[in-house]
Amino acid sequence: MARRPPVVPEQPGPGQESVWDYPRPPRLSPSSRHVRVAAGGLLVADSRRAVRVLETSHPPTWYLPVEDVVPGVLRRSAAAGTVCEWKGLATYWDVLRPDVPPLAAAAWSYQEPTPGFASITGYMSFLPALLECTVDGEPVRPQDGGFYGGWITGDVVGPFKGGPGSWGW
Repeated sequence: MARRPPVVPEQPGPGQESVWDYPRPPRLSPSSRHVRVAAGGLLVADSRRAVRVLETSHPPTWYLPVEDVVPGVLRRSAAAGTVCEWKGLATYWDVLRPDVPPLAAAAWSYQEPTPGFASITGYMSFLPALLECTVDGEPVRPQDGGFYGGWITGDVVGPFKGGPGSWGW
């Protein structure tokens, strides 16, 4: 078996944080930053009450209170739930848009999370690969790989889990 080269974390600059300084198991970090989510220009959510989930090697995943989601824009998805070893069973949501097909499983929530994550019960997270997400006006880049829903902004440095060769990090 070939040995994997060690991961070399990027050095954070002023105002940045390294995902390699995030804990495992993950922790919750409330934020008052301005978070917006849109689909094709249609507002989906707007919040200054988000909670970030911070986990070693992952860009933050942002969760917004359901009260900050535009009413009627989400419906429960037919997509099967997945299980997070830390948070429990995820429920997926389709994002509805007028006159075009919905964006299937573009959001998720934990309706009955594990006790350590009870404070995000019902909070919604959104896939930046499918939606236009911003933090304080900065467009979010999606985490590579399509499996995780981390949000990459200029204030976090990696390397980030999700891309080729990172599965075992």
